[in-house]
Amino acid sequence: MPRLAPSSAPPATDTAVIVGIDGGGSKTLVASADRTGQALRLQRGRGTSPLESPGWREALAEQARPFARASGLAGVAAALPAYGEVDAASAAQRQAIGELFGRVPQRLLNDVDAAHLGAFAGQAGILILAGTGSMAWARDATGASHRTGGWGDVIGDEGSGYWIGTRVLGAISKAIDGRAAPTGLVDAVFVRLGLPSDDRMNQLLGWASGLDAPRMQIAKLAPLALECAEAGDPAANAIVDAAADELCLHIGTLERQLAASKLAWSFAGGLFASPALRRAVTARVGRPAAPPRLPPVGGALLAAAQHLGWPTDEEWIERLAASLRQLAEDIGETAD
Repeated sequence: MPRLAPSSAPPATDTAVIVGIDGGGSKTLVASADRTGQALRLQRGRGTSPLESPGWREALAEQARPFARASGLAGVAAALPAYGEVDAASAAQRQAIGELFGRVPQRLLNDVDAAHLGAFAGQAGILILAGTGSMAWARDATGASHRTGGWGDVIGDEGSGYWIGTRVLGAISKAIDGRAAPTGLVDAVFVRLGLPSDDRMNQLLGWASGLDAPRMQIAKLAPLALECAEAGDPAANAIVDAAADELCLHIGTLERQLAASKLAWSFAGGLFASPALRRAVTARVGRPAAPPRLPPVGGALLAAAQHLGWPTDEEWIERLAASLRQLAEDIGETAD
């Protein structure tokens, strides 16, 4: 994927600090760490996707500016949605990071690339991501990257939060009509949306017609399918099974492209917080997932450290993972 050319790093000092940015459609995490891998600060903010958030530049500046002013700042890695996928968006992202961080050494990369770096600590494997959108990213033994999916909600993103959310709406409309058996998804959705249960068609159509960010708002219905599936609801289980089929297809496709079978695989994205989805995908892959070594924002910090040539041995990775986990707990964040 394209990225900024390496810059001359300032002399290494004990007070040197790196910044990692993990952008996304629904949220952005920014973190800093020192040369030893000790995470110093973690902050959560609004989504910064240039494809769905008109105010993404302002949101990015608001969240990154305090980190850009840090004493001893040595470098930054910005893992941003759609970077390297859409030329105009990528150019705007490079400009935005350049304006925020000036002459500080910078590396820009796709947010899923950073999630992969974190999950495997830079090693080979396949990462399947399921959040608001979906895609898979692989890195082979030579370090070359490969990807599949990530076509966006209009074209693809099968198995994503938005994809599941649209199927939740379809399932409850059929149940309300009587075209399908009753499902607990109906009450779950109406309670979550705060809609009266009388005249359900009118209420649900009114909600849908008033959406100002439909992709994210519909994606927020996906956890209801995962919760109802865990409780044994047949309609919800059918949706989760279909999502797992689609997500597993990404892994099989990458294995064929790489002519390699039984590669280590891992996961990222909020949907994988669901035991029901993890079980369904694992059953289809046929082998357990490797737990992510670092969260995606940790992958961004690792990218920044590598860009500067800092040593990032096993002890560094473990210290970063533990300290990020503690900071995430402190702010009530999963850091996924």
